[in-house]
Amino acid sequence: MRIWNELMIREHPRGAGPLVGRQLRYLIHSEHGWLGAAGFGAAALQLRDRERWIGWDEETRRAHLHRVIGLSRFLIRSEVHCHNLASHLLAMILRTATGDFENRYGFRPWLVESFVDTSCFLGTCYRAANWVRVGHTQGRGRQDRHWEIAETVKDIYLYPIEKDFRVKLGLPPDSGLSALKVADGLDADQWAEKEFGGAPLGDTRLSRRLVESAGAKASEPDRAFSGVAKGDWPAVKGYYRLIDHPDETAVTMENILLPHRERTIRRMKARQTVLCIQDGSDLDYSSLDRCEGLGVIGSNQTGAKSRGLHLHTTFAVTPEGLPLGVLKAQCMARGLEDKANQRLHRETPIEEKQNFCWVLGLRDCMKVAEQMPHTRIISVMDREADFFELFDEQRQNPSVELLVRAKHNRSTIEGEKLFDAVKDTQVRARIRIEVARQSARSKKSKQKAKAKRSARTAEASLRYLQVELRPPVDHKDKPPVVLWVVHVVEDNPPEGEEAIEWYLLTTMNIESAQTAEKCLRWYCMRWRIEDWHRVLKSGCRIEDAAHKSAERLKRAIAINLVIAWRIMLMTLLGRETPELPSEILFSDLEIEVLSAYAKKKASNHRVSLETR
Repeated sequence: MRIWNELMIREHPRGAGPLVGRQLRYLIHSEHGWLGAAGFGAAALQLRDRERWIGWDEETRRAHLHRVIGLSRFLIRSEVHCHNLASHLLAMILRTATGDFENRYGFRPWLVESFVDTSCFLGTCYRAANWVRVGHTQGRGRQDRHWEIAETVKDIYLYPIEKDFRVKLGLPPDSGLSALKVADGLDADQWAEKEFGGAPLGDTRLSRRLVESAGAKASEPDRAFSGVAKGDWPAVKGYYRLIDHPDETAVTMENILLPHRERTIRRMKARQTVLCIQDGSDLDYSSLDRCEGLGVIGSNQTGAKSRGLHLHTTFAVTPEGLPLGVLKAQCMARGLEDKANQRLHRETPIEEKQNFCWVLGLRDCMKVAEQMPHTRIISVMDREADFFELFDEQRQNPSVELLVRAKHNRSTIEGEKLFDAVKDTQVRARIRIEVARQSARSKKSKQKAKAKRSARTAEASLRYLQVELRPPVDHKDKPPVVLWVVHVVEDNPPEGEEAIEWYLLTTMNIESAQTAEKCLRWYCMRWRIEDWHRVLKSGCRIEDAAHKSAERLKRAIAINLVIAWRIMLMTLLGRETPELPSEILFSDLEIEVLSAYAKKKASNHRVSLETR
């Protein structure tokens, strides 16, 4: 005890204590002497972010708080330098402490908590040892009865000793903020409560109304709510009162989506790799002449301006293409260019440019990455995201990888052009790409006309190369950006068809042709967000919404974003996992109706065969 106290007093920022409650102390020794020490005590009485992560209520917390123990002191002496020592010791200490605690106090702990003062430490060793960062403290100590908030704010880390601790607490397995499987909570009776319940709208009655309205709207997503309600005027009034709240209230797009965002993050935590796809889409509300706050989204051939909102979203999907949810959504009313502004485009700060939304989306992915150190997040973007500031942002915080289709044939530091440099390298592999059919599309507003294309399997050559791209003139004081470029080109396209050719820029290290091909497959998943936009516009008919202001339109859009995600996920789950029980996706009544419909179709099919 004397050595333990002396080490803590001399070398730990918080000294030797005192520790409270049930306690264990350890000294860490080697043939080279004392390496450090650790000490356990009682858990904190209340922690907002810990309680949210566990998912327990006040009564359950009071009954079972003793099952949570606190790693109150963890010290490695400053003169000790050994790679991975801290995370290795954390694992050793927990293996030892669990049995010692049970022998001394007669019961086994289920969770361990600890705190990291981010003004001094990063918490890297905790993440490396599989601890989970669940939030941060409020700056109050254990005895802060008068809200003096004299302590520093610290990150909260938890380690589940018992993996099924929620079940032992009497909680549902998916309670709190634990990792979720893709199909968890999708059942027809509960999905709206799961994805919208508890939204911080300023009044619990509004949150309940949101859940009820979303559940009803999802049953007939292509109809206006008045048609969905089928004469239930209290429900109709409740929905429109929710949507038509004053613009300055807490009923915002962000708050409506917050519960779904949290569920999306939990679904991401269960995956080793997640693709966060960013893209934008214009929503046309030109018919709403009296709607305030709309922007300009384009013009027709006569020069007439189309009014609407630009939707920019981050859509999380698995590498196989199953949608996990909407991570972030921004609805912007873009205005006309200010002709009085004489600044050159390169002189305008990135924060004032329209493409800044891509940077905001990347920053948001970086924040999410902090919550899941064992999930690899790859931000996938189209050619609009090919600008220097985005790559410069990523290298400042490389917790998220970038995969962007190149638009500009930039210069390398060797003086070559990017596209020519990779074309001059040898072919690393021959691959096949499935090219989907494409219907003909006439020119519309800013959209170019598209010719009809038949489905085919394209034989293509694959090349890759590491390059250093020279910064543009307005960023000449910054170092070059080091990236890998993956080039794929179709060798012999059908006569009259344009050859498939892509240049992909990525921060991932391309070690082999297999890695390059994996990047290509991941980029192909970018079309999932366009499919989702199609469900939103055609299936949910979001452009048919009619409200008096852009803010109110955003609320209706937010609800339909989640409904469109669920429709798309249910469709893909039915294709990818046909053995999935129908009860997961449909209510008893829906199953009964579908069964009757299937029998009718089967009966008609048999009759037609007999007739032939």
